[in-house]
Amino acid sequence: MELKEYMQILRKRIWIIIAFVAVACIGAGVKNYFLTVPIYEANAKLIVNQAYNAQGVPSLDIGSIQTNIKVINSYMEIIKSSAILDKVAATYPDLGMNGNQLGQSIRVSTANESQVMSLTATGLSSEKAAKTVNAVAKVFKSQIPVIMKVDNVTILSEAKPTDSSKPINVNPVMNILISFLVGLLLSIGFIFLLEYLDDTLKTEDELEKELGIPALAVISRIRKEEARFSKQSTTSQKQVGDGQYATVNQ
Repeated sequence: MELKEYMQILRKRIWIIIAFVAVACIGAGVKNYFLTVPIYEANAKLIVNQAYNAQGVPSLDIGSIQTNIKVINSYMEIIKSSAILDKVAATYPDLGMNGNQLGQSIRVSTANESQVMSLTATGLSSEKAAKTVNAVAKVFKSQIPVIMKVDNVTILSEAKPTDSSKPINVNPVMNILISFLVGLLLSIGFIFLLEYLDDTLKTEDELEKELGIPALAVISRIRKEEARFSKQSTTSQKQVGDGQYATVNQ
């Protein structure tokens, strides 16, 4: 099929494209504004620096990159363990979460060859997200000397509610744009599927292309207005005398 034929197929069923795109965009708008619960995110940063024991004497050398990576990886596991999260839940009961719930809302990451850990928490408000991540950071810093017998964690920056004032899961413009593209692609695919399944011949050109011979005559479709006019113009007989009839046009 040529490009012109493809365009004719789409133009013939343009209402399908409009319907698909409208439903997709309206659905995305309703979901974003009325059905989506906004979720906020807050970040705090921790740094693993030179370790000191209780007497202030260096006890751990993390100068080499390989050792640094191993220490950071261990701390990332410790910060999400029940030893830390249960302590956070007990110390900050106003958060309204237990250790398992805190583990689901906390994410820890770090860049390669870096001593900085990024701690991220999510919540239903920016204030709660910031309070959660700061609570985990403080408890982790206070428990590391007990768990690792070294004091080498410092809070580099705490989260502020103003830094996460916008929800991370609500982006109406982007979601509606994606819905528009998805609706457009689905409608085009649906139109071509209908065209593939439709084996009827609707025009004289299609008939000639299918049979390979010219059409000699075409029976056109009569519209209702034409049929009504034709009915009014039919002939009828009226009696004009004794036993005599005349045919007249009405």
